[in-house]
Amino acid sequence: MTRILCVMALLAAGLGSVATSAQASVPDRWGFAFVDTTSGVPSLAHQAGSWPPGFTVQVSPGALGQTFVKFPQIASRSGVVHVTAVSQTADWCQVQKWWPEGTDEVVAVQCHHYGGMPVSTRFSIVFEESTGSLPAPEAFGYVHWDGGGIVTQFNSALAANSVVPTGVGVWTVGLPGLGSTGVAGNIQVTAVDSSVPARCKVSAWAPSPSGQRIQVRCHDATNVPLKTGWNLTYQRERAITGAAVPPKNFAYVFDNTPAAPGPYTPVPPEISYNSQGSFNEIQSAAPGQRLMTFHKVGVLEDDVQVTAFGPGPEFCNLVTLWATWGNEVIVRNVICYNGVTRVNQPSMVTYVSAR
Repeated sequence: MTRILCVMALLAAGLGSVATSAQASVPDRWGFAFVDTTSGVPSLAHQAGSWPPGFTVQVSPGALGQTFVKFPQIASRSGVVHVTAVSQTADWCQVQKWWPEGTDEVVAVQCHHYGGMPVSTRFSIVFEESTGSLPAPEAFGYVHWDGGGIVTQFNSALAANSVVPTGVGVWTVGLPGLGSTGVAGNIQVTAVDSSVPARCKVSAWAPSPSGQRIQVRCHDATNVPLKTGWNLTYQRERAITGAAVPPKNFAYVFDNTPAAPGPYTPVPPEISYNSQGSFNEIQSAAPGQRLMTFHKVGVLEDDVQVTAFGPGPEFCNLVTLWATWGNEVIVRNVICYNGVTRVNQPSMVTYVSAR
């Protein structure tokens, strides 16, 4: 655990910005869905957004493993997207691109099996765009990096985020003004690439009172470091859907002791947040598999996202759809891989309800 949470010299060093993007004053927009079909309307129990009543998410197929997700009435040229594969094998999903189409927002998602073979699998997806500021300790920020610069960004302290490449397939992200005295909050990272298989993760995290330093690491279809695009979102006491008025029910957790049989609640408390003042707990389900329970926040419609943590090529997904009933959320299970081998791996999980 000490190794996982240590402040790396790389991140503690001075960080200069190589590209920034101004924050425009536009309405906050968000949407999520559990995509369980290749065509038509995905599960109504697990889709919601800032669109008016009467609209639904629509999906359509592309090439093998490719799905176009259309979020209604929230067209934007900004924001970020995160996606998590839901599969019992070593699969991941990445964002290829997203764009406004009339009044709608369209996201192209591509899924792969380890090694690069395109596969059709279910996945959860969330889009959000934010504006405005937040009072500490609440914090929210995101970055869309296209491989050469910051395309779009947000920082709830109204500061300019920064990204510095620090090696092939490695970047250090600075989120000034969103600082904390220790690890606090949750981070989600998703690869963005329309050309080749790509997956990304959080490989290190160094908070300070002045801001967050987060290292992003990406790999190709196997375990080779890859220069690619990615999206990163940092949340602290806010939902993954953005900095606007949050829903009443959301939670996140950092499984920083993945070999612990549990059930246990990670420490420090700032990495295991529950908006209802309850607790989150984790236990081993099998090698490389973690059963997670978010108490008292489970309300449909809802979404779950997962990101692996650590310096290696490991990645994580969801084995199946999470269960929501009686205000409980049971994620059974988060599963992590190195290649096609299941491994005990630190991961960050975030849950959000529309209500």
